[in-house]
Amino acid sequence: MAIEEAAPAKVNLTLHITGQRADGYHLLDSLVVFAAVGDRLTFAPLDDLRLEINGPLAAGVPAGNDNLVLRAAAVLGGGGAAITLEKHLPMAAGLGGGSSDAAAALRGLARLWGRALPAARVVTQLGADLPVCLNPCTQRVQGIGELLSPVPPLPPLWLVLANPGVGLATAAVFGALAEKSRRAMPHTLPRCGSAAELATFLRMQRNDLEAPAQQLAPVIGQVLAALAAQPGCLIARMSGSGASCFGLFADPLHAAAAARTITAARPTWWVRDTALAA
Repeated sequence: MAIEEAAPAKVNLTLHITGQRADGYHLLDSLVVFAAVGDRLTFAPLDDLRLEINGPLAAGVPAGNDNLVLRAAAVLGGGGAAITLEKHLPMAAGLGGGSSDAAAALRGLARLWGRALPAARVVTQLGADLPVCLNPCTQRVQGIGELLSPVPPLPPLWLVLANPGVGLATAAVFGALAEKSRRAMPHTLPRCGSAAELATFLRMQRNDLEAPAQQLAPVIGQVLAALAAQPGCLIARMSGSGASCFGLFADPLHAAAAARTITAARPTWWVRDTALAA
């Protein structure tokens, strides 16, 4: 019987860059949530290891040993499995798609092979997003991505995710970042009773990669403007290193209407309205 694992989109509601280590890794402080949209992986027993990639956004996804799913299998110790990756998230989009896929592969293969999940310090070799994606729930992420802590429960909220079809390399965005040691979020995050209160808090925080990403891809400004212009949008911000952006909404009807409006105006963009992942 096949094992299934969801690989939900990761959204950085905030992303503060607080320093840089001597080895070049950047320190961060981020409030991360996961959306109900994402990729899906299935795993079935097989003597050797095989990866099949399909889905509406499968084009261009590498299927060789450089694919993070296969690299995750190697970190877990290797073995046989038939893995199918169904791609629904755009690549190099700031939504943690590859990292979420790799984390789902670790969870699914650990179940299939009867093995324990590796520690956060081990999976960071696959990428800084791997530890938080391994347990895809709302968390505060610090250090280089390996320090995770719970946060007060978030109020009901909905997101509209939009990507203009422009891929951005994370290294290039960090390379364009001028100031690499800025203020962290408050030591204790507030408990927000409504989406409006959360938006007020988020407006006092930042995504420090938004400005350098816009230098590399000015279309991000158009995405932010399109989201911010929608009725009911409480805040519009870029996620991760871009180019995907999100609009925050207090109810699903305004979010759905916003997604339809933006899709009609920009049919080549990838746009989805979504709740948070369960």
